[in-house]
Amino acid sequence: MAVIHRTTMTPGKLELLAAWLPAQPWYAGLPGRAPELAKAGGFRLDDPEGEVGMEFMVVTDTSGDSPVTYHVPLTYRGAPLEGAEQALVGTSEHGVLGRRWVYDGTHDPVLMAQLRALLRGEAVPQNQSESGTPDPTVTVEAAGLPLDAEPAVTVTRVLHPEAPGGPGAPARVTAGWHTPDGGSARGTFVTVQA
Repeated sequence: MAVIHRTTMTPGKLELLAAWLPAQPWYAGLPGRAPELAKAGGFRLDDPEGEVGMEFMVVTDTSGDSPVTYHVPLTYRGAPLEGAEQALVGTSEHGVLGRRWVYDGTHDPVLMAQLRALLRGEAVPQNQSESGTPDPTVTVEAAGLPLDAEPAVTVTRVLHPEAPGGPGAPARVTAGWHTPDGGSARGTFVTVQA
């Protein structure tokens, strides 16, 4: 079980993401304009080894003509991940754990393994801010996915609200987030390739 520390990170997650997002091919912001990010939601998964922090973070950028909501899986490590230099979001000083290397989780084998375990029903989504607290708002639809499968997953980067009960992939992870106007939305965070 991951322990959520009530402490500081310098620079903070939003600062790291504001510098990193504009260089991503899926970034939908205006060229030359810095993102104005606000945390909008997310959830966590636990590392069975207790070494890697894993967060499926949702941030909304309000710098453009209309808000854009991004889903950014992040991993937090106590040492660099060998061979993942291109996936480094940045480093930060954690008030309890010291220096942390923050990675785009889609390139981290620990996060991807736990995401596949979630799709197989072998991992439980956790509350983003409370230790040892499952998040029942995260839904996994994995009809017909074999338990021994290593599915190829696609992470949704730009989130869009979906109508309740709308059509979706046969295997997917859906979750909610807060909208800038104080409302809420739900959408697909992850799908399984056919």
